[in-house]
Amino acid sequence: MSTEMKAHKEEAHYIYEAPVRLWHWINAFAIVALCITGYLIGKPLPAIHGEASDHYMMGYIRWIHFVSGYILIVGFVFRLYSACVGNKHARQIFLPPVHKSGWWAGVVHELLWYAFIVPEPKKYDGHNPLAVLVMHFIFLWGLVFMIITGLALYGEGTGIGSWQFDYFSSWVIPLFGQSQDVHTWHRLVMWIMICFAITHIYAALREDIMSRQSLIGTMISGWRTFKDSRPND
Repeated sequence: MSTEMKAHKEEAHYIYEAPVRLWHWINAFAIVALCITGYLIGKPLPAIHGEASDHYMMGYIRWIHFVSGYILIVGFVFRLYSACVGNKHARQIFLPPVHKSGWWAGVVHELLWYAFIVPEPKKYDGHNPLAVLVMHFIFLWGLVFMIITGLALYGEGTGIGSWQFDYFSSWVIPLFGQSQDVHTWHRLVMWIMICFAITHIYAALREDIMSRQSLIGTMISGWRTFKDSRPND
C-alpha cells in the first residue's frame, strides 16, 4: 500500500525578544557556576600540599560564586524590567493564569503528553501551561529564595553596617533560626534547581523531537517554528 504524504506545512512566529533570550543564557551559565562552586563551598576540596600562602583555591571558588551570584541578581532585575516593557511572552512565567479552568486543563493535557498517554501535543506560541506552572512556582520563586538567602549569607561576611547585612542578614537569619539553617535550606534549594534544570533540558529536547515545534532554536533566534508533515494512511 502506498503512503500518501500531506503537503508539508511550516510556519514561524517571533516569540522571545532579545532581552529574554540574553537573560536565559546568561542566567543558565551563572546557575551552572553557582551550583558547582556552591557544592565545593559546602564540601571543600582536599587540602593542597605545600605552603598555604602559595594557594588560594577556595578563595577563587568563593569569588566565582559571589560574582556569579551578583550576575544572577542583576540579570533578574533586568528580566523583571523586560517583563514590564516586553511582549506578552516576556511576562508569561510571571503571571500564570491560575484562575482559568481552561489553563488547568492544558496542564493536565501536558502531563498526559509527557507520560505518553495522549498521542498528540497541543501547540503553543509561548510556554505550554505545564511549563509556565513549573517555571513560576519552582524556578522563579526558587530563584527569589536563593537570591534572598544568598545575600543574607554574604552579609555575614561583609558585616554589620553593610547593605547586605542590614537588608537581608538582619532578618533572614533570625527567621530561619541560625546561620547553619540558612546554609542548609540554601543548599537544599540548590538541588531542587539542579533537578529543575535536568528536567527542563530533557523537556526541551523531547519537544524539539516529538512535538514538531522548535524550543531550543527558539531561545537562540526568537522564532518558533511549527512543522506539520505526517503520513496520511
